[in-house]
Amino acid sequence: MKSLKGTKIYSILSGKCPVCQNESMYLESSPYKLGSTLKMIERCSSCNTKYKIEPSFFYGAMYVSYPVGIAFGAFALVISYYLFHLDLVASYVVIVIVMIISLPIILRISRNIWINMFMKYKDSKTFKRS
Repeated sequence: MKSLKGTKIYSILSGKCPVCQNESMYLESSPYKLGSTLKMIERCSSCNTKYKIEPSFFYGAMYVSYPVGIAFGAFALVISYYLFHLDLVASYVVIVIVMIISLPIILRISRNIWINMFMKYKDSKTFKRS
């Protein structure tokens, strides 16, 4: 995945700083530590980017989480119904289980997409050292 560094995809999938992509935005690397799934570092130690631009900045990520959740559910439907030929009730159960298990990942990906909509990657050579 290092070959994607410098792209928004890299920052979204890895949870790295959207500006320098040198460190994680989250306190915990695992999204499954449920008490700290969404706890973020205030600023990037590498480029000093402030992640929470304004007080309710990440409320917009709720709008992003809906299509991300739909994508996870559609993937579960395609796999269960078309690949494994389960009936509709069993496929529904699989979708519910997948959605419950993947909720922390969906929350983080939604936040990552949201912040990457407002910030651009800057190569580390462009940062001014002070």
